Amino acid sequence: MTTSDTATVPSRREQNKSATRRAIADAALAMLCSRGAGNFTVEDIAEEAGVSRRTFFNYFPSLEAALASVTEGFLDHALEQFRLRPSDEPILDSARAALTALADPMTVSPMAELFSLTHDNRALVRSELEAWDHCTTQIIDAARLRLGPDVDELYLRALAGSIISCGKAAMSVWFEQHGPDLSPESLASLRQHLIDAIGLLGSGFMAPAPQSPASRGTPPATDPQHSA
Repeated sequence: MTTSDTATVPSRREQNKSATRRAIADAALAMLCSRGAGNFTVEDIAEEAGVSRRTFFNYFPSLEAALASVTEGFLDHALEQFRLRPSDEPILDSARAALTALADPMTVSPMAELFSLTHDNRALVRSELEAWDHCTTQIIDAARLRLGPDVDELYLRALAGSIISCGKAAMSVWFEQHGPDLSPESLASLRQHLIDAIGLLGSGFMAPAPQSPASRGTPPATDPQHSA
């Protein structure tokens, strides 16, 4: 049985709201790419997205928040895949499988592009960190739903924080290796780093043996809470 058995189809109104939010986020990223940080306004983003200034603020409190939502979008997509996993599957197995299910390396492209463009901008980096914090809360909620209301709160928070820290580490290592390169090969490397980071967490951070590219994709390690 999977958690998708209880999933509901979004209403037309919810779909429209999601599309508008995504259009604003895409416009913010497009402005950042074409003009650079600090060289565009909320009004510019709204015009690019084809919405009013008022509509912009109905969805985002600031320009920085609109950009941060690019990262939130990828993380939310990964969580959607997590919720589709079998309810009796160990948490970390599900997390790794969720990332593996995002098979197209281009799914990480917007997040990678934003990271490349904002890594040296203090204000935008702060907003991106808030996006990761948003995902931490989402992971806690998803894990609580999976494990039940009586699950230990320390376990939930430590688990979510560890997963997020692994994601940040994967992003940092990828950028050090590839810089602003957003080729399919580079994005595939980022996706694999994300998967491998969760694998390290699942193994208890045992020192990995040297691997050839062909040896990647071994079965994920068992979630410590479920292997006891």
